[in-house]
Amino acid sequence: MIGTQDIMIALVLGLIFFGSKKLPELARGLGQSMKEFRKATTEPDQPGPPAPPSTLGDHTPRLCGACQTPLEAGWAHCVRCGAAVTTI
Repeated sequence: MIGTQDIMIALVLGLIFFGSKKLPELARGLGQSMKEFRKATTEPDQPGPPAPPSTLGDHTPRLCGACQTPLEAGWAHCVRCGAAVTTI
């Protein structure tokens, strides 16, 4: 566990190695890096390209009549627009 004495020693060593002018710049850069990292880890994933339509044998895929989205065999409604799927 890091105690107050350890932190004080680290600060003194940082001041000796980097100097008093460079230390705030390093802290600012570290803070910005942490902010970007948190933003990248908490952002939801961006949607990727749509999956290719599934084809079974020589059949062409069924398409939604409203939005032309490829439909799977067992779907009763379109996943994109919610329109009811008519069976052929």
